[in-house]
Amino acid sequence: MPQLPLIARRIIPFALKLLYASLRITVTPRQIQLPDNGAIIAFWHGNMITGWLFAQTLFPEKQIAAVVSMSEDGNILAGTLERLGFSLIRGSSSKGGDEVKRAMQKALQRGDMVALTPDGPRGPANQFKFGTLRLASSNRHPLIFVAVSHTNPWKLKSWDQFEIPKPFSKTTVKLHLIDLPEFKNEEELQSFTKQLSIKLSHA
Repeated sequence: MPQLPLIARRIIPFALKLLYASLRITVTPRQIQLPDNGAIIAFWHGNMITGWLFAQTLFPEKQIAAVVSMSEDGNILAGTLERLGFSLIRGSSSKGGDEVKRAMQKALQRGDMVALTPDGPRGPANQFKFGTLRLASSNRHPLIFVAVSHTNPWKLKSWDQFEIPKPFSKTTVKLHLIDLPEFKNEEELQSFTKQLSIKLSHA
């Protein structure tokens, strides 16, 4: 296992960039008004290979802070993303949740973008966590959801059905600019979160 940090920092980022560059990506809608300042970019955990790198394509001149768990897998991912040019926010809703929220808020107030997998790191798959929407709504931060679809990818037998796109495969990215309401109470937040998760799980 001691070789993993070196692989994460050197080999994996290089391989991912090559793979991503080979994908034939179609983005819909072609015309969308993207925010100029801080926004949250979200994509499902199972589509993170394309999701992380597409976030950089979407905002090439912005610093993007990646929210990554403190798990062993998270350590590998963190090393990879740091090498790719992301800044890091370490933690999750179950570990260091308040610190993560404060770090996200600071990044957004600076005008940075915050990228995350709203169903990670342990699922349930394709379901938003309440905290992400609560933060975005209460501070009026734009939320961009990136729905990724690969043609015939390799799929792992994991909780998130993790997808590895095949080189040169056709990839469709649908952008959803989510207009979040102001939630009067937790019941409204939870109801909206469940409805949004259902909608985007089939996007």
